[in-house]
Amino acid sequence: MPNHFIQIIMDSCRYDTCLAANTPNMDRIGPLQRRWSYASWTAPSHYTFLMGMMPHLNPTQVFASEVYKQEYGLWAKRLGFRELALQNFLPQLSLPCVLRDLGYYCVARVSMPVLNPFTLLNTHFDDYRLMSNHQDFAGMLQDIHFPDDRPRYYLLNLGETHYPYMLKDKDLPIISGVHGVLKHISDAGLEKRTGSTSFFSSDIMEHLHQQQIECVEYIDGLLGELMTRCPINTWLTVTSDHGELFGENGFFGHGPIVHDKVFEVPFVEGMRP
Repeated sequence: MPNHFIQIIMDSCRYDTCLAANTPNMDRIGPLQRRWSYASWTAPSHYTFLMGMMPHLNPTQVFASEVYKQEYGLWAKRLGFRELALQNFLPQLSLPCVLRDLGYYCVARVSMPVLNPFTLLNTHFDDYRLMSNHQDFAGMLQDIHFPDDRPRYYLLNLGETHYPYMLKDKDLPIISGVHGVLKHISDAGLEKRTGSTSFFSSDIMEHLHQQQIECVEYIDGLLGELMTRCPINTWLTVTSDHGELFGENGFFGHGPIVHDKVFEVPFVEGMRP
């Protein structure tokens, strides 16, 4: 039977956040790598994931076309097939389409409203759901099962590492991304929500980064529970869709920002230990 495949995307998680976190379960999967996202915010980054592309190593002295061919060739190892290459992904360039053709049952659980089931991201999935709480990796675990009849693909977008990083502090201002702006577009208080917030102090920035580190440690604890549920023929990939700025060069967050820390992401993959 082919490998089950679980793709875990810690939304907004920086590489150095993972480096600083205590992650014994993640460490059991494989070594932590420093990689680079193709995009600086959630939606376009997930589109590249669902094209079958992982964060890249930023190689030099090579042609980009060769990097793509090598990347697609890695799917044979991940899925447990003798051969799988770029031509298997054409013309749709869709990972879930390829997996369904190979007999997989494809499931997505997402935290960010910009990834909701009405977007094109839902194409070729058998089961796709936006969680009601954007910090609910624990709830996602309840939906993960491995029947004997078909291999499974799970795409899990985790919101715990996204602002406000599981903080419930009432003093934190409401900072909306695209989905937040759209959600409150008809609110009379929209300008107050998004336009009157003063920039965070350096102390708050440091506190928020430390909280993201603690969120990774929380996720790692649940990752241990997930691995106990997985059959031995399960390949796991843990990464991020993009990074985050915590005050560097006057930036906070991600999206319309060009900075190394927005594109630098953690990457771990391997068979379930």
